[in-house]
Amino acid sequence: MRGILSYGAYVPYRRLDRADIRAFLGSGGGKGTRAVASYDEDTTTLAVEACRVAMRAAPAGIGPSALWFATVSPAYLDKTNATAIHAALRLDADAVAADFGGAPRSGVAAWRAALSGTGTVLVATADIRTGLPGSADEAGGGDAGSALLIGDGDEGTPVLAEYLGAASATSEFIDRWRTPGENRSRQWEERFGELQYFPLAEQAWKAVLAEADLAPSDLDLVAVTGLHTRAVRAAVRKLGVGDEVVLDDLGASVGNSGTAHPGLLLAAALDRAEPGQVIAVLSLADGADAFVFRATEALPAHRPARTVAGQVANGAGLPYAKFLAWRGMLTLDPPRRPEPARVSASAAARSEAWKYAFVGSRDRSSGAVHLPPARVSMVGDAIDDMDPIPMADTEGTIVTFTVDRLAYSPSPPVIFAVVDFDGGGRLPIELTDVDEADVAIGDRVEMTFRRLNSADGIHNYFWKARPVRS
Repeated sequence: MRGILSYGAYVPYRRLDRADIRAFLGSGGGKGTRAVASYDEDTTTLAVEACRVAMRAAPAGIGPSALWFATVSPAYLDKTNATAIHAALRLDADAVAADFGGAPRSGVAAWRAALSGTGTVLVATADIRTGLPGSADEAGGGDAGSALLIGDGDEGTPVLAEYLGAASATSEFIDRWRTPGENRSRQWEERFGELQYFPLAEQAWKAVLAEADLAPSDLDLVAVTGLHTRAVRAAVRKLGVGDEVVLDDLGASVGNSGTAHPGLLLAAALDRAEPGQVIAVLSLADGADAFVFRATEALPAHRPARTVAGQVANGAGLPYAKFLAWRGMLTLDPPRRPEPARVSASAAARSEAWKYAFVGSRDRSSGAVHLPPARVSMVGDAIDDMDPIPMADTEGTIVTFTVDRLAYSPSPPVIFAVVDFDGGGRLPIELTDVDEADVAIGDRVEMTFRRLNSADGIHNYFWKARPVRS
């Protein structure tokens, strides 16, 4: 049986109230909120966080033989972005890491390839959606990541959702486009796109139901998504299913996260599905792609601890002016300090386990934990007698902190804290996803993969700490 072995989603902490757009600009905006990636997040870090959720819930001992990453807004061109995700997850060196990119459809294309193939494949998707100030894309977009671990189940590796079938319909037409170097997408007149998408959605929908030998009445949960809002609404009306089975598309709370959105909605469906229920996903992007899954008895016991609904509810507001600054639409006066130099490629390669996966060292004789890893133990001075100890999933406690208003940051001030980690290890580290008024000694924190800075086109990735929130 082939299907989904584990899954995860990541919704950033910050939210932009769409009403603030109109209050600031006098136009645009709308109702509800959209999720906003922090200034230190990009599509690579969003994907890492989604994959961490999925891998924490995965069966013990399961490691993907391949990692595929899809996004329309990659951190790099001419360089594979999936390799940074590979390093952050500490995957085996023989697990291939590759990018699927260029268009929102690349995400579901990676699904299709993994579901119809062999081996265990981790498919990660992420997008940061934006547009010009006051535009519909700015208000309606959203930032998120999602991940599916796809493979074959057996007695020790339960499949959470059995793959029943997929179907696609493709046609060449100009609906949405963005040329390299542009920071916004353009869209053709909406009625044209609606007319193009509707027959493709109908074709893919009928084909997938026929392949799975199902009728619309057999479906329990249905997710429909696409960046063409009118086409999505038209398709929903013609699926032949009741309104009660159509999932909330999260447009009012998260926004549409493009490449990541099918995975985000599928994760939300799996979070609530009961064993035996049938889930369908229909994605409209340069055509139509439909998938059908059946939840198994293993699903309730192996759901991730972090649900989509929990992350959606656990957010904090962001002023519109700061949103514009984070998106590069508004240039603020930086601190009077030198900007960081580019990171050394050779130094980063030498410390890959520490830099990307947050792996420290533990002294074999004393058990002392060293962050960063060390050759000489701080207890007993033993030399080269260490074991690596992964710390990315270890929580800690703030023992002291400072608010630095002079250090360079794209979003000052910088909050540094000294953190004592559970089981040993102490490290001064930057905090994120928190306001200075909300930090206190004794607060519990967890680690998150972030981008420290960028210089000369090179992104400097490392780990920060964020508050543990219920």
